[in-house]
Amino acid sequence: MIMGTILPAALVSFGVTAFVGLFLIPKLRKMKAGQSIREDGPVWHMSKQGTPTMGGIMFIIGIAVAILTIGFPAIVDGRLGHVIVFGFAFVYAVIGFLDDYEKVKKKQNLGLTTSQKLLLQLVVAIVLVLILRLQGFLSPDLYVPFVGITLFLNEVVYFIFAAFVIVGTVNAVNITDGVDGLVSGVTLPVAICYGALAVHWGVAYAELGLFAGALIGGLLAFLIYNFNPAKVFMGDTGSLFLGGAVCGLAFAMNVPLVLIPLGVVYIAEVMSDVIQMVYYKATGGKRFFKMAPLHHHFEMGGWSGKKWKEKKVFFVFSLVSAIFAVIAFLSVSMR
Repeated sequence: MIMGTILPAALVSFGVTAFVGLFLIPKLRKMKAGQSIREDGPVWHMSKQGTPTMGGIMFIIGIAVAILTIGFPAIVDGRLGHVIVFGFAFVYAVIGFLDDYEKVKKKQNLGLTTSQKLLLQLVVAIVLVLILRLQGFLSPDLYVPFVGITLFLNEVVYFIFAAFVIVGTVNAVNITDGVDGLVSGVTLPVAICYGALAVHWGVAYAELGLFAGALIGGLLAFLIYNFNPAKVFMGDTGSLFLGGAVCGLAFAMNVPLVLIPLGVVYIAEVMSDVIQMVYYKATGGKRFFKMAPLHHHFEMGGWSGKKWKEKKVFFVFSLVSAIFAVIAFLSVSMR
């Protein structure tokens, strides 16, 4: 029964996303909505200067159409899990769009200030948790993957924990978006894991499975345009949407700690940035990684000295994500 909505949602999202891309990319080029490449990044990335950004709009539209068509009967019945998660991810996409717009307008790789983004993201995170709590999707209790025990937390403590996890994960997903197709390839196994959990847990998770299916279809279609060499980038519009979707599903399914194994690539990426900054300050200017975040380190030759092409980074990181998606599924499937 659940597969009867996941697969159609994936197909609709795939078709709409692919179709929208045919028109959106030329429109973005006409608007001169080109990406400004960070000057301290790998020198070969400078050839991407001017590639259209904000392409995440296409899979956001595809997912929205899937939710409003395949998910319409559930909406009529008042089952709104997929709508809530989409709304949460969409608000993050709006924050990303404002950031992208500022970058395009000023023609530099700087958008909203860090404090502006964090404040907006924090507010959205708290609102999501409050809505999910009021709608009965989650409790202030934490199911611990692998060990199968539940930790009972105070409501206030849970809200603080949730806000920290959501903002951290959303930004980790955003940081992962630095190589053609990378964040899409890494997030696909994550979405598949959520869809598999929805099928495994049954009808109560049907709407969340539908959203996961729509996410899968949208990302697959986006890779048609974003796989190396990319014709378009998703921008913060797309990457913050994905971060919101990944977090939204984890909390809506009431297993936020699954993000630890499931988001291992995101965590590695953001931790590489943290380690680089701490090591740089502690050693007076030395670098632990050749360049952070982690995907750039391997592009620059990693520890072996042999440079990885973008496609190799894409496939290796996506494979790691897929392996840990299986581990994540097994870690909570018996809840």
